[in-house]
Amino acid sequence: MRDSSNTPELAPLATLRQYVRQRRAPEAEFCELCGTALAPDHQHLLELGKRNIACACDACALLFSSQAAPRYRRIPRQLRILRDFALEDQQWESLLIPISLAFFFHSSSAGRVLAYYPSPAGATESLLDLEYWDTIVERNPVLKRMEPDVEALLVNRVGKLPEYYIAPIDHCYRLVGVIRKNWRGFSGGAEVWKQIDLFFAALKQACPKAPAAPSHSGESVSGCASSGERRA
Repeated sequence: MRDSSNTPELAPLATLRQYVRQRRAPEAEFCELCGTALAPDHQHLLELGKRNIACACDACALLFSSQAAPRYRRIPRQLRILRDFALEDQQWESLLIPISLAFFFHSSSAGRVLAYYPSPAGATESLLDLEYWDTIVERNPVLKRMEPDVEALLVNRVGKLPEYYIAPIDHCYRLVGVIRKNWRGFSGGAEVWKQIDLFFAALKQACPKAPAAPSHSGESVSGCASSGERRA
């Protein structure tokens, strides 16, 4: 086959192809445990000691998240909206979260529930009064079924209508990345709020379309309620 790079009239095309290949290369993702090329929709593992998230192929996700290899835990993919989640404004304020976005998960290493909120500096831990948290859990027993370390209650009270999710932990850190990347100035700027809206719109799109049957505790887990105006 003729080498187009040595043909004067085709040389610009060859240069363009090389440029495109160079530009696309960084987009490829590989298993961080074995180096296998990954599809866009791939598994994630949580490294428990460092709380690092690693991309993994299916084989490594099964192998390294087994009980025989407790260093990693496989992050689930299921995303659920809690349509009838019970949390009054007074209860939320008692948690002392400084912004209207936060996520809560049970840490095996800490032996308790931890609260984090996204900030321009990354994920910031907030001191959590477990007495107030236990009261919320009693009203919402679905929280007792969250998988430790890898599932979180993701709270979005930015809009007029609050949204509550049981979300894989990598979704929570992805939100942190969105805010950290797009935050400008003191208030964040218009772009960061636009990106937050897009993030939660994508979560709603990923929700099961058919509503689930209510559980015995009274809460239901299913389709997505739309958010209203942003709170001040």
